[in-house]
Amino acid sequence: MLSTTSEYAIRALVYLSLIPDGEFILGRELSQVADVPSNYLAKILITLNRFNMLEATRGRGGGYRLRKPADQITLMEVVTALEGEAAIPECILEHNRICSDKRPCAAHKGWKKVRDSYIRFLEETTIATIGANMDPFDLSDLRGRAEEVNAAHPEQ
Repeated sequence: MLSTTSEYAIRALVYLSLIPDGEFILGRELSQVADVPSNYLAKILITLNRFNMLEATRGRGGGYRLRKPADQITLMEVVTALEGEAAIPECILEHNRICSDKRPCAAHKGWKKVRDSYIRFLEETTIATIGANMDPFDLSDLRGRAEEVNAAHPEQ
């Protein structure tokens, strides 16, 4: 249900939540570690910065870091920042009219349950939750990629 853009943003934000407080990471390094194409990630980071989820600094020692704690960034905040109202589809069958309990489409009853669960998930899940629930193997792989990137750019 999430767009590729939202998936990439969440992946990048989770990694940013795992770096030590006060540290920045360069965009190209974040791109490599989070496995997101750098040009695509740059556009995502601009949007996340505009919505005050990130802090961006230029120059030596600069880069990106979270502006606020990861437990205060919900997936709903991320997804709506990137996708707007399209992030939460109203009706899956009749896009030209608003589907409601009073005027339901043929899929309304089943879709409403899925939609409500989806919205609840986005509202209740934070970047910190995802980081905390990462599989140890995935976390180890992420840290390994970060070490490789840092070894390739020791001057930063």
